[in-house]
Amino acid sequence: MIEIEVEAEDWTDAVDDVEAVVERAAVAALGTASGGVVILLTDDGTVRDLNARFRGKDRPTNVLSFPAAEVPGADPQPLGDIVLAWGVCAAEAADQGKSLRSHLTHLVVHGVLHLLGRDHEVEAEAEAMEAEERTILAGLGISDPYELPHDG
Repeated sequence: MIEIEVEAEDWTDAVDDVEAVVERAAVAALGTASGGVVILLTDDGTVRDLNARFRGKDRPTNVLSFPAAEVPGADPQPLGDIVLAWGVCAAEAADQGKSLRSHLTHLVVHGVLHLLGRDHEVEAEAEAMEAEERTILAGLGISDPYELPHDG
């Protein structure tokens, strides 16, 4: 089950059918895995507060993933929550010359993969996670998010 909460209206103003975009990305990233995911589209202030409280970093970031604890008797088990910051995500998309829709899709895929246990703390894990992201995104018609833009 995927639940999407839009707390910052900037998301719905900027991305047509934002909830459908997020759900499509989450479903693709989940693949055959089952479990509940809550995705919150919010503002930089909310993400800054969460980042400070849970990671000791007093600044907003693009996406945070919070794996869920096991819930006895729940079937399927909840996987966790993903929180995305409007301002950071919009600025990154603009800086990288990408549509916000494509960048949001990438960050949702990235967040879901974290909930599934993927990580990028060491180089080998980062390469494997990025390869998995590229494959999922290609299936959604999104180009490689790690490819640097070429100067014409």
